Amino acid sequence: MEPFKILVAEDDRNIRSGLVDALELEGYVMEEAADGAGALRKFTAFRPDLVLLDVMMPNLNGYEVCRRIRRSDAVTPIIMLTAKGEEIDKVLGLELGADDYVTKPFGLRELSARIAAQLRRRRVETAAPPPSGEFAFGPWRVDVKKLSAETAGAAVELTMREIELLRLFAAHPGEVLDRSFIMREIWGNALTSSRTLDQHLVALRRKIEPEHLPRLIETVYGVGYRFRPE
Repeated sequence: MEPFKILVAEDDRNIRSGLVDALELEGYVMEEAADGAGALRKFTAFRPDLVLLDVMMPNLNGYEVCRRIRRSDAVTPIIMLTAKGEEIDKVLGLELGADDYVTKPFGLRELSARIAAQLRRRRVETAAPPPSGEFAFGPWRVDVKKLSAETAGAAVELTMREIELLRLFAAHPGEVLDRSFIMREIWGNALTSSRTLDQHLVALRRKIEPEHLPRLIETVYGVGYRFRPE
């Protein structure tokens, strides 16, 4: 099996070089970019299996790079590296299609575990037939191929991860799904931070639920979440 390829897009040369050196020792094939424009060029030429994407970069920030990658590639895992602690910034990254985020300063051990989990999941997805078709989620009609959902004249764009979450909930109407079950089903393991799951659902709810009034995806405090069909 060929080694996985990882693109590191980070404007801090010390952090970038440290990540490249550490991940090469783990057997990954590495490429690097120092700004957003360079990251897009390297993504097209290198075709990585995973992208580590810094949020604050010159010549296109990480959010815009993520947005542009997702226009043509809905599945390559993107882990955002951010020094920001505001929840809205993390939610924005997930809304644009990022799969996970790691807040600086981070430990290499934690980052390595996140990378391995994303790549395991990507390997399974590659071996499986691509998802297709449509399914209902409450009043929404979700179109997997178009990465979108429509209801009563309204339409929203979705990420592949958001569609996977909706499909999982739709398969278990009325059931309380605990966080570890959701993370195993969607991320391929239960080691992903529960905050990552929560942030994904915050981003998803902003698209399909009334503002500040979630009705379809209910939080069951201390346990997980439940889909309540209308």
